[in-house]
Amino acid sequence: MLTNRPFLDYSDTSTLSTSAECKPHHQNWLLNQKKTPFNNNLSLAAKAKLGHQKKLFLGYPVNMNTPVEEFFAWRRQLQEADIGSLAFNNAGNPFKRSAVPFDTHNFERDVISRFGELLGFSLSDIWGFLSNSGTDSNMHGMYMGRTLLKGRTGTIPKTYFTKEAHYSIQILRDLLGLDTVVVETLPDGSMDPMDLKLKLADNSNYPALVVATIGTTFKGAIDQVDGIQEVLKDHPSYLHLDAALFGGYLPYTDHASEVLHRIDSNPTLERYDSIAVSCHKFFGFPSPAGLFITTEDLFNEFSELFSKIHNPEYIHQVPGTISCSRDAVKPAEFYFFSTPSAMARQAEDAQSILQLTTHLLDQMQTHFANIRPTRANDHSNTIYFRKPNSWIVEKYSLATMQLMENNKRQDFAHVVVMPHVNQKVLTEFLTDLEKYSDTS
Repeated sequence: MLTNRPFLDYSDTSTLSTSAECKPHHQNWLLNQKKTPFNNNLSLAAKAKLGHQKKLFLGYPVNMNTPVEEFFAWRRQLQEADIGSLAFNNAGNPFKRSAVPFDTHNFERDVISRFGELLGFSLSDIWGFLSNSGTDSNMHGMYMGRTLLKGRTGTIPKTYFTKEAHYSIQILRDLLGLDTVVVETLPDGSMDPMDLKLKLADNSNYPALVVATIGTTFKGAIDQVDGIQEVLKDHPSYLHLDAALFGGYLPYTDHASEVLHRIDSNPTLERYDSIAVSCHKFFGFPSPAGLFITTEDLFNEFSELFSKIHNPEYIHQVPGTISCSRDAVKPAEFYFFSTPSAMARQAEDAQSILQLTTHLLDQMQTHFANIRPTRANDHSNTIYFRKPNSWIVEKYSLATMQLMENNKRQDFAHVVVMPHVNQKVLTEFLTDLEKYSDTS
């Protein structure tokens, strides 16, 4: 038996000797790093200047308004509770008790319930979580649809979406190993239900995982949920809505039915299976995040299948999410955006962006009809048009794409009217269009 004294002798000689001989080859580099001063100004000066340009940011769907002071006061309260200071973790199902007490599942549940109710979900049949982004939420919707349809039919589904869908859908179908059926679009860029019907008939032996886009990336078109469901009613299917931008503001408008899970005229009909909404787009949450919302019934069916894929005994529950460790700070911070005062501001922003979009379209059609300004529908905050002078594209950070026009590819740009945009900025944009009216 090793006594105390020999043990100390052993540790004082052999161990230290071995340690000295087996130093990691990069240890000297690590020691030198301690002597290097921390550069806390790396790129900050350049970043600080960007704040002055935020009002001119017209090309992408991000709300560049700084949140109100009450949000930062709430953030300070969270920090006083060590949320953001300690390693809180929202691993697991936010609707079940966690084995790890350092979570913010209570805030996450409330966020899902409040926005779920706004989107027409029944509070007695709801499940969801706050993800890292709209893409993360889309991934969960597509994975849930794939799992459920395979479990019900024994066959991996094919996925259906249009060329106007967000590029992340193309990535996710590859990630999930799904064969793709591209559905044609109507002139406004929305999914053509009749073409969907034809494509379903051509693939009648496969269940259908359909991704409908509520606000396509470039044109702002809206895939018609009821028309799609009418086509799907006799086919094993799962319908997921990518409502990254429009799902944030449409519930506050007269066009809410485009994204509602249930509508008053037919309250028993569930119009889709799951929905993804981005937190950093319309809402202006200062970090990428997303809502994923579905029904509790669908989640329970998914969870039973999901539990057979892995062994979650370690965390005492079936998590229900693809990600294991999950951010606990974002749900607690985004909770502020679900408060009555925040939702009242969102309702005002929703009205404002649609009114300003109408104003911009009227002005462009009156004065710049030659660049073909187009709005897919009056629910949209997006106007696309022939690409203007490159200086304008750069000044306003306009997104550009090539679209087919008269059977040939033509360069287009678009403006997305977000809550930080005001009439003064749009007037400046229109003035620049007049000054640099040539296209390039």
